[in-house]
Amino acid sequence: MEIEVDCYCGYRGEETPRRIRFTHRNVTVSEVLDRWLSPDHRYFKVRGDDRGIYILRHDTNRWVWELTAYRAHGKGANET
Repeated sequence: MEIEVDCYCGYRGEETPRRIRFTHRNVTVSEVLDRWLSPDHRYFKVRGDDRGIYILRHDTNRWVWELTAYRAHGKGANET
């Protein structure tokens, strides 16, 4: 699912997600839980202000953000 992501660009020029924009709502990123790289993508596991967990993928070639996974607060055995 393609989404729009507002980012903060730190002093090293690395963009960090701050807000996820969906068609009918926005979610503010309250915490970056993890981040990792692949050859063509950057991934972020974040917690939103709705306490949901989101996995975001940034395609560095096309400069497109995608939502690859979502877990609502309270779903699953262990909250991260």
